[in-house]
Amino acid sequence: MRKQLLAGGFALTTLLVALLAFGQSPSPTERPASTPILVSTATPAPTVRPNESGTVSVPSTLATPAPLVTPLPSPVKTEPGVVESTNTFQWSEKGAPVFTIDTAVITALQQNPAVLQALEEIRRTKGVIIQIRAEALPQIGPSFSWDWTDPYLRPTTITTATTTGFTTFSGGGGDAAAGVGGMGHGGIKNLRSDITYNVQVTGSQLVFNYSTFRLIRGTFFQRDSAYFALRDTIDQVISTVKTQFYQVILNRELITVQEESVRLLESQLKDQQNRFEAGTVPRFNVLQAQVQLYNQIPQLITARNNYRISILQLAKTLGLDFNPARGVAAPLRVVGQLPYVPRKIDLLADIEGAKRSRPFLKRARANVLNQIEQVHVALGNWMPTINTTGGGEWVSSEFNSSWGDIRKGWIVNLTGSWPIWDSGQVWGQVQQQRAILSQQEITYDDDVRQVELEVQQAASNLLQNRELIKATEKTVEQADEAVRLAKARLDAGAGTQLDVLNAQVQLTTAQSTRLQALFGYNSALAEFDRVTGTQSSYTEQFNGIGPHATRTSTYYTGSDVDARGKPKRRNPFEPGPVTTISQRPSSK
Repeated sequence: MRKQLLAGGFALTTLLVALLAFGQSPSPTERPASTPILVSTATPAPTVRPNESGTVSVPSTLATPAPLVTPLPSPVKTEPGVVESTNTFQWSEKGAPVFTIDTAVITALQQNPAVLQALEEIRRTKGVIIQIRAEALPQIGPSFSWDWTDPYLRPTTITTATTTGFTTFSGGGGDAAAGVGGMGHGGIKNLRSDITYNVQVTGSQLVFNYSTFRLIRGTFFQRDSAYFALRDTIDQVISTVKTQFYQVILNRELITVQEESVRLLESQLKDQQNRFEAGTVPRFNVLQAQVQLYNQIPQLITARNNYRISILQLAKTLGLDFNPARGVAAPLRVVGQLPYVPRKIDLLADIEGAKRSRPFLKRARANVLNQIEQVHVALGNWMPTINTTGGGEWVSSEFNSSWGDIRKGWIVNLTGSWPIWDSGQVWGQVQQQRAILSQQEITYDDDVRQVELEVQQAASNLLQNRELIKATEKTVEQADEAVRLAKARLDAGAGTQLDVLNAQVQLTTAQSTRLQALFGYNSALAEFDRVTGTQSSYTEQFNGIGPHATRTSTYYTGSDVDARGKPKRRNPFEPGPVTTISQRPSSK
């Protein structure tokens, strides 16, 4: 009897468990398996899984005929998370040309508009040299004139026969024809040819003009100035490309940081919702998690926009045209990281090296030397100018237009001029050019100070970012560990949700600060290489017009020379040896 009661009780218990397991519909708040869910400590519910055919297989221990099990529908696709749902801009980098830092620099040097304009400026100055030099070289050219005059407009000669000889009358062709009817003993005879021509082949040569010779010399300094402007532009473009390239990498990494932060906050919100539904936390925790998540989403959107803008700016610097076939897709894809290569700084040596290497100062020196020549050009207006012309001339006969009956010979012409008195016109020009020369020298001295300032600023920025990198080396690891501990304390009931949220904010800040420090260091390093003149090396030649002066000491711009390249005079403010002047004793 007792065995029958135990068997009946066991069957009744099994029936109740089956009814509880399959008699209730799934909860609408069902979460993915990855989301932490509070589960009761009672006996776990059985797992129901669909097989390959779409039907549901029930464990054999629960296959009782009493409750009918309805097949479950196919799994519903999970809705995209906040990170995916907020990325509505159709920005794809698939199929875009890939650029590393080296290929980006090479492309910019080939296609950047500033570099191309600097190249054209060199070609323009070469044309100026050819034009000004031609004024001092021989110039040879023919000249030709041909005239035809109606016979009625030419003078005629009337000849009549008399007993004593011939009598000649001169008059207009029309009147004479009206007075005499024909040729015979008396008539009209036009002795001049209707056609006249003159051919000259002459050459001119400037014998002496001081202004022209100094102007030619000045054009070479203009060419050198354009050459150094090209070098300065190249250094600037390389620095800009590096900075924009690292800016793209920084913005891409910041997107990753923001996406991780949003995902963690989203999982935190789901956890708090589950806890609230289980009745273990108040609704305030859910609202607090929602506010924190929604405050983080705009930062993610901003990071994505900054990344897109930085890529477009880099594409413009590289000289890439808009591709309509790609539409709003990315014009390029950047491959690289934010490296950290420590650089040793010797400020005094770097400043002196910058003065000697910067094409910025060499261009200023070329402008000073060119202006010196312009002063001599103005002074040359007081000196004489001598020109000579020579060649051959062929003149048609007055009475015959045949080429065999011409006059020919040589012609030589020598001219000169010398302004003795011009009421101060030349002196005014000289004063103007000397004032401009003084301005150029002042500009050069200020450019030297500008180079010193740029080197010191770049070195200071480099040291600052290096210290920031060292300061943030352990911060990210510590912040990540703080987030893990805060979540563990919250799960164990020893911490609060606010601790987790604050730790998450600190982690995001630490990661962003670390990336900003790496970007600042690489950007400052590119600027430091530019201002010290070590950004790139050059061969002193461009299309066969390499400036000869660059291979001499003409463009030496060290600290021991002035704007004209001459040794500096002693600074009057620099202390020096005291000179004692002895006074002759009085005769009293």
